[in-house]
Amino acid sequence: MNTTSARMPRRGLVVSLAAATALGVLPVVAGASGASAAPYCGITWGSLAKTAAPMVAGPITNVRAGRHDCYDRLVIDLKGKAPGYDVRYVTNVYTEGQGALVPLRGGAKIRIVAKAPAYGTGAYKPANPKELVNVTGYRTFRQVASAGSFEGQTTVGLGVRARLPFRAFTLTDATGSHLVIDVAHAW
Repeated sequence: MNTTSARMPRRGLVVSLAAATALGVLPVVAGASGASAAPYCGITWGSLAKTAAPMVAGPITNVRAGRHDCYDRLVIDLKGKAPGYDVRYVTNVYTEGQGALVPLRGGAKIRIVAKAPAYGTGAYKPANPKELVNVTGYRTFRQVASAGSFEGQTTVGLGVRARLPFRAFTLTDATGSHLVIDVAHAW
């Protein structure tokens, strides 16, 4: 067999893979090691920390959650401009200022730091800081708890089923701004 004919099948495979990828299909090649399926619901977020810088003066006004087909969503509502944030998986979540452990249900914990206060006029006053939102029956969320507010930033602990991909971003509309955290149901 000459070298040209030996390369032909490989070239054909590369073209086929490139065409399939362009169409959004990730094929599994029989006998290929390391073959992978398409990402769950097309989610490619990963599980590394997500951050943004600006500190804002407008207080947090509400914390709420919702269920979606591919992920659970936590929304922190604020008065005024969108805040900076630091959202990441941690071993444990601790209260702002005091440093006391915040117990959270779930196999993994996400610390959400909103660079905005939870005090002042119109600020959110939860009825139960250990259960900010009822997430009973959610596929990924297990508990949402306050870790307090100190020196203009507020921490929320999010207990989740396992370390799963997540994203964090802000939105602004006529009602104010919103820090959004979505955690996928699977990889």
